[in-house]
Amino acid sequence: MRAEQSTLSYRFRRGTAKGFLYLGLFAGAIIMMLPFIWMLTSSIKAPDEITLRTIQWLPKVPQWQNYKIAWEAAPFDVYFKNSFLIAFAVMSLDVIFSSLAAYAFAKFEFFGKRFLFLLFLGTMMIPGEVMLIPNYITMVNFGWIDTYAALIVPWTVSVFSIFLLRQFFLTVPHELFEAAVLDGCSKFKYLIQVMLPLSKPALVTVMLFKFIGSWNSFLWVLIMTNTPTMRTIPVGLTYFVSDVGSYYNYLMAASTFAMAPILLLFLVLQKQFIQGIARTGLKG
Repeated sequence: MRAEQSTLSYRFRRGTAKGFLYLGLFAGAIIMMLPFIWMLTSSIKAPDEITLRTIQWLPKVPQWQNYKIAWEAAPFDVYFKNSFLIAFAVMSLDVIFSSLAAYAFAKFEFFGKRFLFLLFLGTMMIPGEVMLIPNYITMVNFGWIDTYAALIVPWTVSVFSIFLLRQFFLTVPHELFEAAVLDGCSKFKYLIQVMLPLSKPALVTVMLFKFIGSWNSFLWVLIMTNTPTMRTIPVGLTYFVSDVGSYYNYLMAASTFAMAPILLLFLVLQKQFIQGIARTGLKG
């Protein structure tokens, strides 16, 4: 009898704890979603409904034409093309270079390996704003201002990507590497045929981080470009912000269709992304 009471008490406490946990997670999810809900509802509001002192979540009459007006107000077709091109190029080159570097740090032994890796990690402590002026001067000397090269080349190597892939590569048993070498497999062939297929979650995570980072890049693109034909979506959104005020309803509409590709990409790669985050860093 006591055993049954103890079991029921344990189940009750466990169920209560889970209930509070799920309630907290649900509340947190609602809080995180509020800005997105506000953006969506504001994108179909009339201008006078945006500036009300009291919060009005839903418009009286949805203004669906805001999306059409926002799209036609600036060359967003050009901005989308540039954003996709730059983000895809940066993502692809970063995955190639980071994979090679992470493979060397994870599986090879060479003089100064640990010191060099710690030096790489140390560069992550330097704020990007500190390097803004030196990088700008470098781009001027190369003659790359207002070119795709200035928007792609400086971001093709990421210390964070190297670190993430290196940590994942360490989880792959070293016996596979030794067996492959004994069978006559070259080190580069082992990377292509063994390491990379086994590291799909980590690769997807790196690709997603890099694509989103490049897609959302604002300050660098703003400084490096002079003409609208070279600008990307984040810079294009500033069209709705002027000295005399901001067109918040059109800005919210433009922000919505600017965010849509990223949201769709995350939903498609969500499973691999979570696996990559969960399995990275298990081995030092």
